[in-house]
Amino acid sequence: MMTPEFYPFSNSAGSGTAKPTASPAASPSTGGAYPAAHQAAYQGAYPAAQPDRSGREFGRGGTASPAFGGSGPSGVLVGVPELAGAVRFERLPEGLPALPQGLPALRILVVDDDGPVRKACCEIAAGMGLTPLSAGSVPEARAVLKQQRVDLLLLDLKLPGGGGLQLLQEVKAQHPEIGVVVMTAFATVPSAVEAMRIGAGDYLTKPFALEELTTVLDRSSRRLHFDLESRRLRERLRTQQGMGTLIGRSPEMERVYRILSKVAFSTHPVLILGESGTGKELVARSIHVNGPNAAKPFIPVDCGSLVPTLIESELFGYVKGAFTGANRTKEGLLSAADGGTVFLDEIGELPLDLQAKLLRALQEKEVRPVGATHAVPISARVLAATNRDLIAMVAQGRFRKDLYFRLNVVSLKIPPLRERREDIAVLAAHFLERMQRERGMSLTFSEDSIRLMTEYDWPGNVRELENAIERACALSSGPVLHMADLPTQLQDFRNHRADLSAAALEAGSATGPGGGIVSIADMEKHAILGTIRQLKGDKLMAAKLLGIGKTTLYRKLKEYGLADLEESMAD
Repeated sequence: MMTPEFYPFSNSAGSGTAKPTASPAASPSTGGAYPAAHQAAYQGAYPAAQPDRSGREFGRGGTASPAFGGSGPSGVLVGVPELAGAVRFERLPEGLPALPQGLPALRILVVDDDGPVRKACCEIAAGMGLTPLSAGSVPEARAVLKQQRVDLLLLDLKLPGGGGLQLLQEVKAQHPEIGVVVMTAFATVPSAVEAMRIGAGDYLTKPFALEELTTVLDRSSRRLHFDLESRRLRERLRTQQGMGTLIGRSPEMERVYRILSKVAFSTHPVLILGESGTGKELVARSIHVNGPNAAKPFIPVDCGSLVPTLIESELFGYVKGAFTGANRTKEGLLSAADGGTVFLDEIGELPLDLQAKLLRALQEKEVRPVGATHAVPISARVLAATNRDLIAMVAQGRFRKDLYFRLNVVSLKIPPLRERREDIAVLAAHFLERMQRERGMSLTFSEDSIRLMTEYDWPGNVRELENAIERACALSSGPVLHMADLPTQLQDFRNHRADLSAAALEAGSATGPGGGIVSIADMEKHAILGTIRQLKGDKLMAAKLLGIGKTTLYRKLKEYGLADLEESMAD
């Protein structure tokens, strides 16, 4: 069975129906001519095509053709001139999208047994900035995949030498990072569902319009670039240490990196949640620095340290004479960012009236300076952070619900240091390395000091750890930092643990039922539960007698699986 090589159509503006060319006229795109034999064969084989949804005219195949001895082509890209032979695109046809400059070239493998369609797709992909490869069967495609790096696969589901679905399964199993677009002239709902289930990212039904193909290729290429940059950013955030980057390899931080790598390339608001000292501003800076507008300004605003009138004038600006002392016009931070990022720290401290103004600014993308009669457009990205429970504040009427949802497009919760203890030693080494550079001398931790820092809960989180190491460096009399050099709260924690151990030993609980050694954690558990039992379930009094905080006691009980201790003791 032969397949026609040329698909001659007129594509003139304003025509309502695609018409086969009546004579071997020059192609408007390439200046080439179509052989009369092909035109006559085409006119006898294919009916006139109707305009597609976009208004461009495209032909359709699948009709029996005596001239070619069988069915017509499985798909036609009408409006694409003669692509067989040496004719190639010297420039993009009008309206064909090109990928953004600066992105690495992606390799696309076009797998289709229809030669002209395969060549047309390769030419269009090359014109868009992709590097095309081609295969006419499943074995050829397997050979190319073994020899060449492929980023994107344009796959026909009906292929000789095995079906396209089988090749799709192999590709997603062996190369899950490859993006796949499937195409077929025999589109059915089951085949589309099965292809998407296996891992195809897009679906094209033959015959498809030029715009459909270019749109799908553009969308798939951008998605691949996005995934690639996200993986690179996540790995860089995981491995790099130093100013302007995050530190930690714990599973909790890995989850933070995954979210951060995705939101960095977008422009929507992000709400950063976490306790004081967890590094919320550092996270906001990482989002800005690793985003597309890293060269634009990053402007932090501490909403908790400014009086309401100052916050309004700082955010929105003011005009000359707006109030006493306004001797000149001042641009607001939201407009001064000019496409950069404004970081609203402690957003929970913002007064209700300013919350309403901020909400309007985010919705309308414009601000009205104090005393002005006109609005100023803004293009800044807004990141917000708080250590408050905003949901509870919304329930209490202290924070606007609509502003909460506007800011909470993506929420990023930073784990406290006690929930990622494996990062404590890494962070401590980072801070110690910085102190060594500043002091110009070699410093190291003793084993007991590292152990104590890892066991301590760090209620002040990373900020408290940094201050503790600075204090230890200042008080140390030698190159080794010992437990005695650490701050008072760590000394008290160590003494408290020693007292619990001594109490457990005196109570005869230093050995288990078989006479074995009992761990300090078990001794601590025994002392806590024994004290609560003696006080008949009075947890507050038990915390005071044990010398620990109420929240620490409740957390310990939760770790023991005894959060409902009061109910069980009442029984």
